[in-house]
Amino acid sequence: MLAGPWYWRKALLWYALAAVIIASDLATKAWALASFEYAQPVEVTPFFDWLLLYNYGAAFSFLSDEGGWQRWFFSGIAFVVSCMLVVWLARIPPKQRWEPVALALILGGALGNLYDRLTLGYVVDFISLHYQQHRWPSFNIADSAICVGAVMLLIDLWRNKDDEPDA
Repeated sequence: MLAGPWYWRKALLWYALAAVIIASDLATKAWALASFEYAQPVEVTPFFDWLLLYNYGAAFSFLSDEGGWQRWFFSGIAFVVSCMLVVWLARIPPKQRWEPVALALILGGALGNLYDRLTLGYVVDFISLHYQQHRWPSFNIADSAICVGAVMLLIDLWRNKDDEPDA
């Protein structure tokens, strides 16, 4: 059963947070596309570059070399997960804060990357961390929001497990 109208109104705060993530993600991607040449790093610090890359796959470019079917596959997954998160956010009791923030971050990130997949056919990545010749896969604001939200959910699961009485 879906939550009542009170919960949907309360969820608007979390939807607004997701919208801020989407707007930040799309604005920074537009900035990166307008500012940098593809695959040409711009050094910011000895361990941080701006590096415009296109990700046709999933996280860490998983399946990026496939024939194009992955665009629709990952778009479908992002759409279904986003719909589930919208409902989940509406069903969270109003006093909870940690879990809905985590879910809103994941929702905003998923929708930011979904927009790229649907409009461009790939996800724009532009943040690059490295140490000497070792590079972390490039990422964007949406990826960061998804990762932070996922870590928050894991912490929440761990915290709540400690609150449960022993059987």
